[in-house]
Amino acid sequence: MQMRFDGRLGFPGGFVDTQDNSLEEGLNRELREELGEAAAAFRVERTDYRSSHTGSGPRVVAHFYAKRLTLEQLLAVEAGATRAKDHGLEVLGLVRVPLYTLRDGVGGLPTFLENSFIGSAREQLLEAVLHGPMETKMRTLVLGREGRVWECFLIGPER
Repeated sequence: MQMRFDGRLGFPGGFVDTQDNSLEEGLNRELREELGEAAAAFRVERTDYRSSHTGSGPRVVAHFYAKRLTLEQLLAVEAGATRAKDHGLEVLGLVRVPLYTLRDGVGGLPTFLENSFIGSAREQLLEAVLHGPMETKMRTLVLGREGRVWECFLIGPER
């Protein structure tokens, strides 16, 4: 996830431009602008599509995609994000989501979820965890004890 210019958490993305031939092409362009050139090492494809949500403005629809990255790809994106075109403008920095709860039952993921999220980003977190490209053992950590469901997201590194 990323900290946006308005202080809310969200996912990289933006509007499809007239030069973009598809949603995925527009998304991949936005990923390079917001995450840096390391995002060019992978492409988000139609098969990574998860859902669509109506936006806050007229004629705005947010399409949600989840892509599984290798650990090397994730580290490269994190290392190069501060050199991205939109860093410091649209994006203030990347944020890792804690996929644990401290023994006090509050720290970690429950506290993280109290942050302010843009649009339906919090719901998209849950969607990605429950139906996205995560390893089963990571999904079990997120679901927690007694089947309690917490909302979270992780771009799960392949091992």
